[in-house]
Amino acid sequence: AQFAEAVEGAGGQLGATAGIERSGVGASFLARDVDLMIELVSDALMRPQLDAAEFEKVRTLAIQSIAAAKDSDPSGLIGEYGDAWLFRGHPYGRAAAGDERSLAAVTLDDVKRYYAAQARGDRLILAVVGDFKAADMKRRLETAFGGWAAGRSPLPVVMAAPRVEGRRVLLVDKPGSTQTYFWLGNVGASRTDPERTSQSVVNTVFGGQFTSMLNTELRIKSGLTYGAGSGFDRLAQPGAFRISSFTQAAKTAEAIDLALATLDRLHAEGLTDAALASARSYMLGQFPPTLETNGQLAGRLAELVFYGLGPQDVNEFATRVMAVDPARARTTIDASFPRSGDLAMVLIGDATAIRDAAKKYGPVTEMKITDPWFAPR
Repeated sequence: AQFAEAVEGAGGQLGATAGIERSGVGASFLARDVDLMIELVSDALMRPQLDAAEFEKVRTLAIQSIAAAKDSDPSGLIGEYGDAWLFRGHPYGRAAAGDERSLAAVTLDDVKRYYAAQARGDRLILAVVGDFKAADMKRRLETAFGGWAAGRSPLPVVMAAPRVEGRRVLLVDKPGSTQTYFWLGNVGASRTDPERTSQSVVNTVFGGQFTSMLNTELRIKSGLTYGAGSGFDRLAQPGAFRISSFTQAAKTAEAIDLALATLDRLHAEGLTDAALASARSYMLGQFPPTLETNGQLAGRLAELVFYGLGPQDVNEFATRVMAVDPARARTTIDASFPRSGDLAMVLIGDATAIRDAAKKYGPVTEMKITDPWFAPR
């Protein structure tokens, strides 16, 4: 309570995040309160209380949130099911926020042991943006964090997962559901992939904006859904390239067939310069607002360091975008976008209503929405 009051009393913001391969603390304070900010961030990182009552409260809320999403609108969990099905047996297949079973099993002692071994000074990236003298800020940070010892355990090493060949279908039974939520994916590209910009331009045309090929076919022309899209999950190793949408249960096969046909058309026809020009313009317009605030700049700097990227990742972005022409797009489509015959597929809906539709796409494995995990055991 005292910690929270100190943040609120200064009008600051301080929060933590945890993802598949990195976690972090972000803070924003007035320049005059920089000493307080550094003190609070160093306390949070180096001297966490990890109170037992708070741990139980947070864990219980996390479990209840997953159960509530399954019971009402599972669209927010479709990506968890997709990754778990695509990356079976691989670290990228384990949900960063856990599932109902793993959350119930983890103890506070587990958290403390993990934190003591892995969250250490030699793994810390500090990015600070604001109005200050660099030498003075460096001295303050060295004083606050210089005594944090190195980790006792090696960092985990994650290898790239193989791409799926052929199709495999996971049907998650949600009895009584009037809608089907579907996710189609394969292993895609990493954050450092040399063709990442070209991939993003092509995906903007295919499924990355309202006027994309996918949304045009599944929403605007056919009215099968309120939205359809695609994207790359970029990590140190290639994450998923995924297509996702939802539709009425009776329209399941029609919607999935149309999504697959649109992917086939991308491979068969490639992209025109007019379509690419629209995507290039869209991306160049969307990029500057991602670097407007001090917090956004600090986050991007930390990300560049984490993935071993230089300033050219930002500084040369526009040049790379403008270099994507139809020939470059064709090479990117062939190399980075999966074929419709090679997909991990997840369907969440009433199995009695959509089982036959699921079978047409390949061998089907079934599980229940009430199972406390995201992939069959």
